[in-house]
Amino acid sequence: MIRLSTAELATAVSNAGGLGIITSADFATTNELRDELRRAKSMTDKPLGVNINLSPTTRPVNTEQYIDVVIDEGIRIVETSGRSPEAYMNQLKQGGVKVIHKAPGAVRFAKTAEEIGCDAVSIIGFECGGHPGPDDTSSLVLVRATVEAVGIPVIAGGGFADAEGFVAALALGADGVLMGTRFMATKECPAHPRFKERLIDAKETDTVVTQRSIGAPARSLKNEPALKVLEMEREGASLDRLLTITRGDQAERVYSQGDLNAGLTGCGQVVGLIHDIPSVQELIDRIIKGAEAIIEKRLYPYVANS
Repeated sequence: MIRLSTAELATAVSNAGGLGIITSADFATTNELRDELRRAKSMTDKPLGVNINLSPTTRPVNTEQYIDVVIDEGIRIVETSGRSPEAYMNQLKQGGVKVIHKAPGAVRFAKTAEEIGCDAVSIIGFECGGHPGPDDTSSLVLVRATVEAVGIPVIAGGGFADAEGFVAALALGADGVLMGTRFMATKECPAHPRFKERLIDAKETDTVVTQRSIGAPARSLKNEPALKVLEMEREGASLDRLLTITRGDQAERVYSQGDLNAGLTGCGQVVGLIHDIPSVQELIDRIIKGAEAIIEKRLYPYVANS
């Protein structure tokens, strides 16, 4: 949710009963991050989280300083992603932070997260937008396998957007769901209206996985740049050549200007289940009420009549 999970969207999620997460990678300096966190705290009194991306980045980032800002501002939930947070666990724990590690695509990553002291793990199936991990394992199998393998809470990600998916995740043993693509098509998301309309029009087949050739598979919405990258990979293009299309600054124009062919934008297969642009509150209420109805009207009768 880089470039999109800012104070407006994150606080809307928290105010609606979820856990909103602000993306620290959106901010080039610690002062910018501090200002955003203060702005968010003025918009909600509910818990908030911050994502700390540990992947290599094109701009210099002092991760320890970013974590210090999070702690100083009273944020007590951090989601780590990209790499193992082991090097930062002492700092986070000393700051009283609960750590949720995002483990893309593999049970072994979730087990490592538990071993180094993470408080919970988000396990992300192959259906997800962004980086799905190395093993192409679907959420239906991956969530259950992770629940069996670890003793910490498990959050299911990749393919979840509605009440039916939420109930399915709970049935698999997960403690909650992580949603990205679904929140892109909400009123509070800062993306351009043309991009949101494209999400509504898209089918579950309208995503592609690029960048396998460089060991960093990424699922994005099908558009001209994504198809061009696939073509370049078939021709054996180098990383430098691929970067002429895959650079993140080009995706910025998709979100801010609605230029749908400006760059690659992360998008999960669950886009095929998105049919409207509700407010975040409306969406979360719909999921919770829908889940209650599914359990009461569809599932409970099986138990009651057995």
